[in-house]
Amino acid sequence: MLTVKDLLQIKSIEGIKIVAGEKGINKKVSIVNIMENPDTFDWLTSNELLLSTGYIFKDNVDLQNRIIKELAEINCSGLCIKMKRYFDEIPQNMIDLANQYDFPLLELPFEYTLSQVISIINEKAAGAYDLLNRKSLDMHNKLFRISLEGGGIDEISSELAKIINNPILFLDRDWNLLHHVDLEDNKLPLTDYFSLEKGRTVFSKEFTDSIPLNINEFKKAIKRNYQTNGAEIKCRILPVAVSDYIYGYIVVWQTVSELTELDYIVLMDASRMMALERIKARDIEEIKLKIRQDFFDDLLTGKITSNDNIQTLCDLHGLKSDYMYYCIVLDIHSKILTKNDDMIAHKYKLENIARKCVNFIYEVSRKVNGDITSFYRNNRVIILVGKNDFTPSKAKEEAKLFANELHSLFSKEISDTTFLIGIGSQYKTITTLHKSFSEAHEAIRLMKQFDNNTGIAHFEDYSVYHLLGSNIKSHELEDFFMKSLGKVYEHDKLHGTAYLTTLESYFQRNHNLSETAKTLFLHRNTLIYRIEKIKEILSTDLKNAEELLQIQLALKIYRLLPNLQQTK
Repeated sequence: MLTVKDLLQIKSIEGIKIVAGEKGINKKVSIVNIMENPDTFDWLTSNELLLSTGYIFKDNVDLQNRIIKELAEINCSGLCIKMKRYFDEIPQNMIDLANQYDFPLLELPFEYTLSQVISIINEKAAGAYDLLNRKSLDMHNKLFRISLEGGGIDEISSELAKIINNPILFLDRDWNLLHHVDLEDNKLPLTDYFSLEKGRTVFSKEFTDSIPLNINEFKKAIKRNYQTNGAEIKCRILPVAVSDYIYGYIVVWQTVSELTELDYIVLMDASRMMALERIKARDIEEIKLKIRQDFFDDLLTGKITSNDNIQTLCDLHGLKSDYMYYCIVLDIHSKILTKNDDMIAHKYKLENIARKCVNFIYEVSRKVNGDITSFYRNNRVIILVGKNDFTPSKAKEEAKLFANELHSLFSKEISDTTFLIGIGSQYKTITTLHKSFSEAHEAIRLMKQFDNNTGIAHFEDYSVYHLLGSNIKSHELEDFFMKSLGKVYEHDKLHGTAYLTTLESYFQRNHNLSETAKTLFLHRNTLIYRIEKIKEILSTDLKNAEELLQIQLALKIYRLLPNLQQTK
């Protein structure tokens, strides 16, 4: 393997000399690179020799010091500066820092071009690659055998941590923990810094936001310092990706040993294998999910009518066949979904919001008196609540309380998103659960129609509207309304009064004058005057039960038919 010391003996670049960091003269040189951009730090690996004219740091002492420090920490071979371009001599602060880190700092005579030096050194280093390739092939075979024998990401991670001699964390694309491996030699244990719970976020948002989102900017391992409790811990982050899609991240907790060139090769190899494992796991999960979706789709559309195999299917998919269920549906509308999103990005954003909602649902489900099952379809989340007793009125109140808690939680934790929650009735048998599902959807539809700003409704709150809207033609409803309240309606149009609204509020407050006046912000005498005028227009005393029923139905029709409100 070529070393810095060997460079000094190459006759074709005679005159190159070391000016600082002589103790690191035996550092290996595997590849030569040019550094004329400070952003290069993210992409460098150990055993790289950097060549530079010094242009980027010629007038910046802080950057000069940072370059020496960063390259030494990455375990680069050294820095070789071409003289007489921007430096007549190397700054003393760089020399002092290079000596402090035992980092080779070299001078390159002016007459050599950087491309010449790269060509000469790479030719000398080429022979060393045979040995490196053999070692990397051995490591590849070892990891591939684990994958082939079904070891999965857990065993691949464990073997990887041993090979590179550093703890690692394997995270999904949302930075949630999938697996971690610590080492006995690690003096900064992972458990001292993180709550290592699978499926939960490990790093802070500030840390993850510093990682490039574009895979084209992030194909090699990059370095980030994790700062916590006064400590600064070096991490190497590598994407687990195929094409342009990121399946997760490998984070090396670099606290035991410096990474070598072989380590970086093994990391790249491991990332590809982990990507294949994630694809394989996703495919298996999608098959399971498809089977599960087919069952729930059949159940919620009423296609399962036989009780012969319902118990087996329920046991398989986490339901209790002898429970009495009702359905809650959550409708999601997010401002973060834009027209500019491509299909995959749009689908992922929507799934991410829905997945968060499902996680929140299970977190608060322990407070609910019943068995909870939740899943999502596009922009809707479905919640099935099973109870071992049939108590519709009690179930309705419990469902509303649960829905209110969920709505508050979603609104607080998920920004730029609105939620509508529809609740269906409880049914005695699971084969009739589709009725509750249909009712929950209908509650959402009617909420949207009536601009219900509470965001929560039980189907029974709108059952009369549903009955009128689904079974009677619009022109028949309008005829009924005009016969019952047409005179009041026409009076409002002609004189600009609000008698219909007054009458509606009067019935909603059970004919309580004080409450109605308070709701409408009217003086009690003004309200009495309006009621009397309404009685006069309708030629009724508002006491006959049959007339009262007709008037209340007419008021609901008024809300149900938009054309009546548009012409008021």
